[in-house]
Amino acid sequence: MKKMLIINLNKNSYEIVETPLSLIEEYIGGKGFGVKLYQEYIKANTKPLSPENVVMFINGPLTGTLAPSFRSCLITRSPLTGTWLDSYFGGYFGQEIKYAGYDAVIIKGKATEPTYITINNDNINFHSAVNLKGKKVSETSEMIKSKHGRQYKIACIGPAGENLVRYALVSCEHMRQAGRGGAGAVLGSKNLKALAVRGTNLVNVNDKKGFLEAVKKAHQELNESPSIKSFKEDGTPGSIPYAQDIGMLPTKNYKYGQFEKSENLESKAQINSLWMRNLACSGCPIACGKIGRVFKGEYKGIISDTVEYETLGLIGANLGLSNINHIIKIANLCDELGLDTISTGGSIGFVFEAASKSNLDILQKKGLEFGNAETVIELVKNIASRKGELSNILAEGVKRASKHIPGSQEYSVHIKGLETPAWSPRGAPGMGLALMTADRGGCHQRAFPVSYEMGDDLWQGEQLNRLGVDKKAELVIYLQNKLAALDTLVKCDFGTYGISEESYRIMLNTATGFNLPSDYWQTLGAKIWDETRRINLQHGFERNDDYLPERFVKEPLPDGPASGHYISQSDMDQMLDDYYRLRGWDKDGRLNY
Repeated sequence: MKKMLIINLNKNSYEIVETPLSLIEEYIGGKGFGVKLYQEYIKANTKPLSPENVVMFINGPLTGTLAPSFRSCLITRSPLTGTWLDSYFGGYFGQEIKYAGYDAVIIKGKATEPTYITINNDNINFHSAVNLKGKKVSETSEMIKSKHGRQYKIACIGPAGENLVRYALVSCEHMRQAGRGGAGAVLGSKNLKALAVRGTNLVNVNDKKGFLEAVKKAHQELNESPSIKSFKEDGTPGSIPYAQDIGMLPTKNYKYGQFEKSENLESKAQINSLWMRNLACSGCPIACGKIGRVFKGEYKGIISDTVEYETLGLIGANLGLSNINHIIKIANLCDELGLDTISTGGSIGFVFEAASKSNLDILQKKGLEFGNAETVIELVKNIASRKGELSNILAEGVKRASKHIPGSQEYSVHIKGLETPAWSPRGAPGMGLALMTADRGGCHQRAFPVSYEMGDDLWQGEQLNRLGVDKKAELVIYLQNKLAALDTLVKCDFGTYGISEESYRIMLNTATGFNLPSDYWQTLGAKIWDETRRINLQHGFERNDDYLPERFVKEPLPDGPASGHYISQSDMDQMLDDYYRLRGWDKDGRLNY
């Protein structure tokens, strides 16, 4: 029996229901389940931090099987953007939900006091979390496991989530997070500190022999991929020299595209300062994580996973920081307090630039300047606790913070309220379009056309013009559809650099008994994009929300190979017109049905 667990915090009650067969057949799992369940449970006027908002932990049909590199997702309405939010996490927590027998855990309402929930197969219990209030994520996990057993896998929030910081994350087992969009604040608004899950059920597949053959093929494809080889050896920090060379590494609040000390952020710096062994998520042969301990200096003894590319970009180059031990400390602090490092780095970069340009009293504090690690550490702590006027403003995110600082709109870098990732798009209009149209705000994980724009990959046998806008819409749509469809499984982004679409299809067919055609991913992906667009339209978003921030539109890039380039208003309008037309939407980005 396929099951979903529905928890009502208002009553400390739950029910276990059968997963509708129509939902499985039409939307597979993961993001697919999310777009339908979201519209069932979350209304157009539901406020993100109200008890009426719902949080859903959803896995996919291949999660918890022998298929390589699969994860799970969290679905809710974002308190940072007000958009639909799907945030993905690796580790072991999602697999444990599957082993407990559930396709999804759906959480409604608000507890009357701080609460955590234990799920042991069909045995669900509610516990007071008063003693966990204010605890960091590692402390929370350790206290729950010490009481209930180390077999439990934990998802929890830190102090940032409790204090409703709008970009608070959910830690899904230590060092793996549902990071973007503020889902941690939603759990905090529900007085839900943690979920602890233990499962003992096997995950069966329909055609064991065929499935194992498909899994073997997927492993072979991973082993033969140069990109996967790089992830295995260097993790995501291997992307630093690439971003630096092409001029897309955000530096000093995205003003520049190259960082003069970028070599200090590369893999070698972490190998020398931190890494001791590989760290992999459940069932993943890539092992892009590298765990270790800081060997020397004032932060000696800190245990940390890889400081990954996005954090190196936003906490490192974007804040003018080049000492890897400082960045390790700040990243570790964000993880422990429960803060998204991308939005944290974006918010602090914004205020550093504001301090250099504004005479507001709250910006006159000493140390608000690029390159000052001590100030960054202090701000991170204060943002998580909302201590002080400035930190309380920054806890709201860049979009809301900019309203407190006259004249700051020109360097307020976000899309739909989501601080943009570590890929500054002025030298890559297709990447700009991907950020403009991403369904949860400025996000690089919905489509990443950079390799096509740089000429590393051909689009339909043709090398694209890096700085041009022609054919960028069709490329972005193809990538968005593909990734959305594979997020119904729920794939790891890195796995897609090796595993072919055909192997994903065969693994799904043999696991489930489906007989999906070879063109299925584009069809399914387009349907999902229509649904997330419908959701965001109902929440009040429109064409005017699908534009880049002023910095990328009015300010030419001052350095790198695309120096002097920017993405003009006419560039954006041409790409959006093409994009909407190819999606079958009207000129305002509205669905025609």
